[in-house]
Amino acid sequence: MTLPLLTLVLGGARSGKSRHAEALIEALPAPWTYIATAQAYDEEMRARIAEHRARRSPDWQTVDAPVALPEAIRNARAGQPILVDCLTLWLTNLLLAERDIAIATGELVAACREASAEVVLVSNEVGLGIVPDNALARRFRDEAGRLHQRLAAQAARVVFMVAGLPMQVK
Repeated sequence: MTLPLLTLVLGGARSGKSRHAEALIEALPAPWTYIATAQAYDEEMRARIAEHRARRSPDWQTVDAPVALPEAIRNARAGQPILVDCLTLWLTNLLLAERDIAIATGELVAACREASAEVVLVSNEVGLGIVPDNALARRFRDEAGRLHQRLAAQAARVVFMVAGLPMQVK
């Protein structure tokens, strides 16, 4: 099976995004690279990370890149499919580190364009709910929307997950 070089998988919390993205990559020859952006600041997050790791076979090579995501994509083994999970956690890490989001997004788009193998990006679609009541949450929602638009424009395929069901958008 051949995937488009760049696939963006969007959806809400617990919509099946990660499992679907993993299945897309696992349809390709192993080994695969899993670039994780999560940071375990509390026990609940440690449990979530452990759940994701436990369901992956030893054919997955995990790279932790909470902020240095473009670099992690560029440093992945040539020809080895890459899954990034997830962009909204990466965006959170950038905001907390007070990084320039536009520059970081440009670097991510360039790294995906330069990748030598399939790249599947997972991200939470957070723009479908109510308008947040504080400036930081509104900025996060807006930055996520802009990030998704830029990546969707570059992606060969965009999938929106609803209740575990993939809906191909592009």
